[in-house]
Amino acid sequence: MDTTMSVATASFPLRRNLPSPARNNRRLPCRSSRIVLASVDQTASAQGIKIVEGNGGLPKVSLVSPHGSEAEIYLFGACVTSWKVPSGKDLLFVRPDAVFNGQKPISGGIPHCFPQFGPGPIQQHGFARNMTWSVTDSDNIEGDPVITLELKDDPYSRSMWDFRFQALYKVGLNSKSLSTVLTITNMDTKPFAFTTALHTYFKASISGVSVKGLKGCKTLNKDPDPANPLEGKEEREAVTFPGFVDCIYLDAPEQIQLDNGLGDTITIQNRNWTDAVLWNPHLQMESCYKDFVCVENAKIGKVQLEPQQSWVAEQKIFVG
Repeated sequence: MDTTMSVATASFPLRRNLPSPARNNRRLPCRSSRIVLASVDQTASAQGIKIVEGNGGLPKVSLVSPHGSEAEIYLFGACVTSWKVPSGKDLLFVRPDAVFNGQKPISGGIPHCFPQFGPGPIQQHGFARNMTWSVTDSDNIEGDPVITLELKDDPYSRSMWDFRFQALYKVGLNSKSLSTVLTITNMDTKPFAFTTALHTYFKASISGVSVKGLKGCKTLNKDPDPANPLEGKEEREAVTFPGFVDCIYLDAPEQIQLDNGLGDTITIQNRNWTDAVLWNPHLQMESCYKDFVCVENAKIGKVQLEPQQSWVAEQKIFVG
């Protein structure tokens, strides 16, 4: 059986839709950012949450915990670009070639891959990372800020993927952790299928990086031929990065650990992200490959949703 085409269905009761301000999800040029800021200012009113102007004039959500941790999320792509622990150290990485113009996906942080992971019939990694999300809810739980962003279909998305959907992305910040909940709901009258991932870039010293917890997983190794991954089994206790790495781990455990080579051990937990992806481009990205590693929670097998069904996946990353 071709595992990359296996079907994994998860159905949950339809959640009540959160109220959302009027907006257009088409890709916005920089000149539109002030309009977006004005439209969402009043919705991000919880303590520790602000909408501010980011790079290129794009609006971003700033989360600040009373414990000293901080995070930043751009509305363009709902991309988390910064997660600082109380020491002030940022554990995420944004590539030096990243652009903030509202036209091209932000390269780095935690970009979304939806409704397609990797290459396929639509644009690379789908369109969710290339559209402007809106703020639908904000909260403060025991001092810790929580924000919910929303993406819905529009003519731009339907030109590539002709389905009505809702994506809700809830991000919570704690003293030592960053948690996310992604909910995809089929708002159409016909079923659809998708694949997805959180393409997380961690700061690293690549020569000292190792990832533990994947021993025994079935692997789809995209080196040397990305179009024809080699099937195998991970035999190592700790995966290292001596060169180019692009590998999918199927049926990954709910917790793996990353040693970023900079003195931090980062635990990556998940619920319903059934797969994991490790990536470092090595000399294909000579200017910065030594400074980051991608450790991604993913859903490689297609999720099938009937009308009014939802799929939910959670991630929590923390130090220690």
